Amino acid sequence: MSRRDVAAVSAVLAALLLAGTPTTAKEPEKSEFNPKLTRCKIVYNLKGWSFVYKTSKGDGRIDCDNGQHAAVSIQSWGGGFTVGKSEIIGGKGQFSAVRDIKEIYGSFAQAEAHAGATKAVGAQALTKGEISLALAGTGRGVDVGISFGRFDIQPKK
Repeated sequence: MSRRDVAAVSAVLAALLLAGTPTTAKEPEKSEFNPKLTRCKIVYNLKGWSFVYKTSKGDGRIDCDNGQHAAVSIQSWGGGFTVGKSEIIGGKGQFSAVRDIKEIYGSFAQAEAHAGATKAVGAQALTKGEISLALAGTGRGVDVGISFGRFDIQPKK
């Protein structure tokens, strides 16, 4: 698969993913009435495989603009139209506004589009109640597909 093919497949999968993602109301901003909301970002590494069933494990670091931060463990599993093996290195994500970093821990519903040959490309839209997370990353591997499942973030012990 050429780089052009990978880019085309990635664009199509990302469009399908975004077309299926429900829109949400405008997120509340920090104000005198809502002073305790904070923005958090994650940088992560994730390695896994898929053949109809998809599983990945990894780690990351969450940093919030209120000074909170944490090292985290990540586990993802699910299924769909997917096959391959990949590794995301230095992926990045943005959470919707939260009151505390503890609101981030737990299981997110996951929808993912991924494609790659040598250089893997991944895009994910995740949600956990009122909290959403958008992830994007590149890495290496051979994979293609669309999958749905769970994405679990827990503080490292």
